[in-house]
Amino acid sequence: MTNRLQDTMISTAQLKPESQFARPAAHLIASIRGALPGPTLIILGGIHGNEPAGVLAAERVWLRMQKRRAVLRGEVVLLRGNTRALEQRVRYINADLNRQWTAENVRTAELEQGTPEVSELLEQNELLIVIREAINRALGEIYFLDLHTTSAHGQPFATVGDTLRNRRFALNFPLTIVLGLEEQIDGTLLEYANNLGAITMGVEAGQHEAMTSVDNHEAVIWIATVATENFRREDLPELDKSRSVLKRASGGEKVVEVRHRHAIVPDDHFEMEPGFKNFQAVRRGKILARDRVGAIKASETGLILMPLYQALGDDGFFLVREVKLFWLRLSALLRKLKVGHYMHLLPGVRRDPLNENCLIINTRIARILPLQVFHLLGFRRLRWTDKYLVVSRRSYDLVRPTKFVF
Repeated sequence: MTNRLQDTMISTAQLKPESQFARPAAHLIASIRGALPGPTLIILGGIHGNEPAGVLAAERVWLRMQKRRAVLRGEVVLLRGNTRALEQRVRYINADLNRQWTAENVRTAELEQGTPEVSELLEQNELLIVIREAINRALGEIYFLDLHTTSAHGQPFATVGDTLRNRRFALNFPLTIVLGLEEQIDGTLLEYANNLGAITMGVEAGQHEAMTSVDNHEAVIWIATVATENFRREDLPELDKSRSVLKRASGGEKVVEVRHRHAIVPDDHFEMEPGFKNFQAVRRGKILARDRVGAIKASETGLILMPLYQALGDDGFFLVREVKLFWLRLSALLRKLKVGHYMHLLPGVRRDPLNENCLIINTRIARILPLQVFHLLGFRRLRWTDKYLVVSRRSYDLVRPTKFVF
């Protein structure tokens, strides 16, 4: 880590490492409420403690936002994620805080009393308090922005749960947009917020220890405040500079989709081959990593994403490929026509009686149906069982909920 970034972390943490009891206030960097009604933008950095860049960027900007309250619409809420892990500069203490936002885990966190054995349950309960307070105050649309960095070097990019509302928001940023990444991973905070009805986006701003990652996150924050209409373009002189910063760093605007995730566990003894960067082209059969079984080769030709170069994590790497504009437009059209409502009429496909956004497909049929058809309609979450393929899509694809229900 560079001395500059290390010094900044020490001076801005403002947290007490001896604190082990509930402390929701430690998560709040600032809440800036405008003089005019408008949307709510919640920005979270540091849900992984070894990724401080988002927190540092938020601490850079909040005073300037505060001085412009007279022209701010709605509210901007800036939050720290895993405060105890940030203090120790580790990804997490006991468990990954960005893998436990399932309905069951949220209920467990709320029921915990005192200091739980798992630090992240306490962190989750504290975050729930401040996030719900912000949502309950909201009078308009709610946006949730999650700021991350990666262990590998490479250009910044955005991750988007595949709804049309999320896509429209993400297209305001001069970044590569990754579709289908969030659907590959269970229990993320963005998935939880998206299922509540918020418009969500994650941003990977660069390598963990690079000061440029802080600059990129700061640019993302300023652009987001205009994309949400918290600020008007004319009220934000930082906008043009912020767009230039991201354009230089991102290497171009495009949309890609996840084709493969290589999941790992500690017993795999996974080790990435050195030198891979985000969006580096790889050919099918190329050795990407090794584990206790042997060499791990690329299953298809594409681009590598988020190769793991750190001790903790359960994603070894992802493979992605570019999505052409034609397919994005066709996808939007089919969803507006609500074609997905009729997919259960196909042979071997039935709707889950408990969830209208979930389809259950006979595996004999599923293996001959092109899965891209389901992707076009937003059914990107795939879970195979012995007899069935279960595909699901996110709620609130086209419109926001009338009420947020926790």
